[in-house]
Amino acid sequence: MQKRTILLTGATGYVGKLLLPELTTKFTQVKCMSRNPKAFANSLPANASAVFGDTGNPDSLKDAMKGVTDAYYLVHSLGESDNFEELETNSAKIFGTEALRSGVQRIIFLGALSQDNQIESSAHMSSRHKVGQILRESGVPTIEFRASVIIGVGSMPFEAVRALVERLPVMVTPRWVRQELQPISARDIKNYLISGLNIEAKNSIIEIGGSDVVRYQDLMKTYGQVRGLKRAMVPVPVITPRLSSHWLKLITPAHYKIGRRIVESAVHRSVVVNNTASIFNIKPIGVTQSIKETLIDEENSFSFLDAQPNDQTQKGLVGTRFVEKRIKQVNAEPETAFKIATQIGGKYGWFWLTWLWVFRGFIDRIFGGVGMRKGRPEVLKEGDQLDFWTVSRVSNDRLTLTADMRLPGEAAFDIQVQKGSNGGSLLIHTVSFNPKGWFGHVYWFVLYPIHALVFNNMVKKMAIKINSSTHL
Repeated sequence: MQKRTILLTGATGYVGKLLLPELTTKFTQVKCMSRNPKAFANSLPANASAVFGDTGNPDSLKDAMKGVTDAYYLVHSLGESDNFEELETNSAKIFGTEALRSGVQRIIFLGALSQDNQIESSAHMSSRHKVGQILRESGVPTIEFRASVIIGVGSMPFEAVRALVERLPVMVTPRWVRQELQPISARDIKNYLISGLNIEAKNSIIEIGGSDVVRYQDLMKTYGQVRGLKRAMVPVPVITPRLSSHWLKLITPAHYKIGRRIVESAVHRSVVVNNTASIFNIKPIGVTQSIKETLIDEENSFSFLDAQPNDQTQKGLVGTRFVEKRIKQVNAEPETAFKIATQIGGKYGWFWLTWLWVFRGFIDRIFGGVGMRKGRPEVLKEGDQLDFWTVSRVSNDRLTLTADMRLPGEAAFDIQVQKGSNGGSLLIHTVSFNPKGWFGHVYWFVLYPIHALVFNNMVKKMAIKINSSTHL
């Protein structure tokens, strides 16, 4: 482990989360800078700390940069306001000035890969390039990596692409979707950015990308092929990027704030035009492999189950998944609460209207599914079958089930128990459904009232039984 102190700005953002795990295994101290450090301080590894810092406030950066040897600048203001260019310029100037005063030896900045367009231009791209220039002129050696679209769960361009493909069987494709780009996988972007700490600290611009040069429409087609979705594309040359961004708001409102900047940036060709990245021993992968790995990693890690904080009952979209979290405070200790909460399926039933679960299994059997497999092991382990679910993860405080029934998508059901802040325990129910295509979305919305009724009452009955156990 190298004795260096790394400042990670944008620690709670997409790229920051990619880098943090590996940085904490390679360097003695990692300072995660945020305007709200308390929100994630308790979830950090032992050699990482959450520090307050605001790139618009020079005084806040002085403490954040104490003892820092290297700093990642992963800050952007695309979703904050229409004057994001001014905000980004001021933030970069302040950060560079304070980094020089604090003796920071190197800044690593992730910029945007693009070539000039003589006809149309994007404020997003010009702002990204200007930020890199400001940091290089700060007096602190700055290594700017320029990358195109990142393929990974949580990457806004990728999430917008898959939301469109999942929801629209027929897509109107304007001229900008035929612009060339060179997507890069999340794995490769992480490896490049980490490796930037081990090269000479000098001002440089390094262009990075995956092994394939494609068009946006190719990216959409490839995603559809990997997911087994047939999609028709109708070319329409008259729709401008600005009009397309408003169309994006109708189809994928969750991605609109940043997505509209990305769409407007699509007028630029975004490919690697030099070999500056050859100094690294990294062989980037192509688009198809990147998408396959992304979807497999997402499914295996169950990261979507933890994307929402465990502080309140809520529902929303995580990527393309519908995720609902229901939380109840119970009086029992976590061990007791978890034992009772996981007495589900088989002879135990499902706490509320078990006959409805049996009926759902009957319907599944009619349509060629596994149906309601009676029984379950008393002690659950990974791979066990539980009615029409499979145990995909189990520990002393968490049980994750994935659905085996025939569905137009993938479903998961997670039960977790945590120690409460005021004694007792938190019972956390999380349900997710990743619809496959437009029929998956119709299925979700049509059955949602029944689904909500069942799981709301299930968690209530479960909490009542847990609380009653403390009076025995």
